[in-house]
Amino acid sequence: MASIAPKMLPMHCARHIKSLDSTFLQRSRPSIAAINAFLFPSSSTPTSSNRSFTTTAPLQKRDPAGHRRFGRVGRHQVRHPRYYRGPYHPHQPPKPSDPSSRLFVPGPFSSERLWDHYNDTVAADLMTLAYTHKAPHAEEKAPKDRLRKWEGDSPYFENRPRRGPRGKDYLPLTHRPITFRNVPRLEEVVFHCFSDASTLNPLAIRVAIMAAQAITGSKANIHVAKATVAAWKVKKDQQIAVTCKMTGPSMYRFLATCIDVVMPRIKEYKGVKGTTGDRSGNLSFGFDPEVVAQFPEIEVNYDMYPAKMIPGCHITCKTTATSDRDARMLLTAFGVPFYGKVKSY
Repeated sequence: MASIAPKMLPMHCARHIKSLDSTFLQRSRPSIAAINAFLFPSSSTPTSSNRSFTTTAPLQKRDPAGHRRFGRVGRHQVRHPRYYRGPYHPHQPPKPSDPSSRLFVPGPFSSERLWDHYNDTVAADLMTLAYTHKAPHAEEKAPKDRLRKWEGDSPYFENRPRRGPRGKDYLPLTHRPITFRNVPRLEEVVFHCFSDASTLNPLAIRVAIMAAQAITGSKANIHVAKATVAAWKVKKDQQIAVTCKMTGPSMYRFLATCIDVVMPRIKEYKGVKGTTGDRSGNLSFGFDPEVVAQFPEIEVNYDMYPAKMIPGCHITCKTTATSDRDARMLLTAFGVPFYGKVKSY
């Protein structure tokens, strides 16, 4: 049907095409001429006999509803689900690499220096430094019980779940031997800043939002106070803090800016305290407001930010390491200096 020219269709064929069901037309993929004949029944198709300089009859108004019945639905018209509701849900979100996904991020458009340095040098060095030799036929020691038993003669202790570790309400991560499959790497960087000036001037939080988004290139999330603290002049439900999360190339670009540009500008900078960490491979350090103003993104347009409203910041580096020792080795390889007493875990 698609190969039949409009001038070869008799009048009874045109009437037959107009009476066809839309589903049949969609399956057979009709030509543009057949679609026009269906949408514009009164329009006369010019032929070799009536082609002249005379005017033709005006076309009827185009019918978008009728035209929508032909062709396949465009990808931009599909709204994929926002949340993943399990493998058996009828509506599955696409992979983040799919351009139609909500989580799709185009790129990368350039190669980051820290990412190349990690793949070329750091990953192999970390695996070598953390290598633990194990004989082929050596017997593995049974792991110690991390949960305590209930001691006593009470009959209620039978079949009761074991107690948690002493002095803690959580179980720390177990240290896994590093192999080529689980070399520690940087997973996420969180930029957090608390605006002191927002307690007196509510508009000061806007300066923190602008500075955080300019430095990180990510969308800022605003946090409000959970309770009223009279000593800090903080009221409940007041906007006081901002956080930005970075992953992928933007994460390595931000960390490279801190290491190569910001830290060398600080006078008598000792580095990051060696006691930082949460024993789970996450390390944090911070900068004063004077140091935040030295970021290139702030310095290039410094007059746009009120000097007294630029906040300080805390930077948290989340890694896949299970101990602070391995995470510290990773950041040290990137160029972050540490000083003082260093934890052994």
